[in-house]
Amino acid sequence: MTMTTMAKTVRTGMPPNAQHSHEIQAFGSVIPIPIALAESSRKEGVTNLNQLLADTITLRDLYKKHHWQASGATFYQLHLLFDKHAEEQNELIDEIAERIMKLGGISLAMGADVAEITFIPRPPKGREEAIAQISRLLHAHEILLKEARAMAKRATEAGDDGTNDLIVSDVIRTNESQVWFLAGHLSDTDFTYSDGSSTK
Repeated sequence: MTMTTMAKTVRTGMPPNAQHSHEIQAFGSVIPIPIALAESSRKEGVTNLNQLLADTITLRDLYKKHHWQASGATFYQLHLLFDKHAEEQNELIDEIAERIMKLGGISLAMGADVAEITFIPRPPKGREEAIAQISRLLHAHEILLKEARAMAKRATEAGDDGTNDLIVSDVIRTNESQVWFLAGHLSDTDFTYSDGSSTK
């Protein structure tokens, strides 16, 4: 590939003479799936799960950032813990995305699309001290758990037991467990909740 061709590929996102294709299913739509669940319920489930997926992907990436940038006296322990939690979030990502597809929907996949809708605040690019990393992760978990509880309730009301089970059995339990491990690294005066209250 010549430099001119390469530049064109980078600029347009597609190599010259690439096959142009059309979407076979629009994002936000659901296809018929015979799982004894109304289309409206499936569509609501897909919308909610895509929000949960975006925030789970963001949380996974936040863990990887802190894994790479860990420092200080607790470097080794946090380096390992952050990576372990990132892998657990990665498993949740697959489970959430697969549930979206089972409902007949399309899951988010690209970072730019995730960044557009995530509720988790973007961290600075640089390295933060360990206490700030942990507090940022706890805040992200709190955001995710609040929405997960609300979505689990809505799924039950819509008769979507499969989505409710995924959220309660996997998403909520995994995130609560990770919060427990993270909080163990903080003293009672280290953490402030998203509503402004603190553990002081």
